[in-house]
Amino acid sequence: MKEVRFFYAPEAATSQELPSDEATHALRVLRLKEGDEMMLMDGQGNYYRAEVTMAHGHHCMYAIRETLPQERQWQGHVHLAIAPTKMMDRMEWMLEKAVEVGVDEISLLDCQFSERRVFKIPRAEKIVIAATKQSHKAWITKLNEMTSFQEFIRQPRECRKYIAHCYEEVPRTYLFDELRKPSEIEDALVLVGPEGDFSIDEVRLAVANGYQSVDLGKSRLRTETAGLSAVMMMQLSKS
Repeated sequence: MKEVRFFYAPEAATSQELPSDEATHALRVLRLKEGDEMMLMDGQGNYYRAEVTMAHGHHCMYAIRETLPQERQWQGHVHLAIAPTKMMDRMEWMLEKAVEVGVDEISLLDCQFSERRVFKIPRAEKIVIAATKQSHKAWITKLNEMTSFQEFIRQPRECRKYIAHCYEEVPRTYLFDELRKPSEIEDALVLVGPEGDFSIDEVRLAVANGYQSVDLGKSRLRTETAGLSAVMMMQLSKS
């Protein structure tokens, strides 16, 4: 049985043509032709079973045959805020795997000890889209521009808020234990710092703004591993 290919088309319901990047992949890589079936996802919770009606040059036209609304795979809003690593390949790996596991929103933090203060969102968004298609997610992960730690931490948020760090002088509890505690609030946000950790002042500022101090276990983790672990804990706590 031929595998049905997924394509990201945010305006699938109102357009009849794949976005240029998706069209190139469909025609030049997958060699789709008129009459072939494909599945479109709009990133807002809908699949569309569609048929190629025209494949020529850089253009791939389609006709929708069926609209398939999807149910959410988890409860609540899963949000990771993380300081990007100096090595972009590590951060890109984390983005890909976090989307595959399941995360609603990723925010990028500029912290006191950050080694990377510029982050190219367009390239990262392509990685997010590819991971969304590969893992058949009906909702696209929101990726936010880099924000200073101080600005981010002071924004009001109606969710369970945690900051993961390694300072012994600030009492911590295990994140997964906290996430498993009964709560009327389903939404969760976890902050993960750069390779040198948050500064102690940043941790204290977060706690003063309602964030709970947590750790991710006994092992000392790299930033990208810590970010993925936090996402996995948020997901597992909802199972």
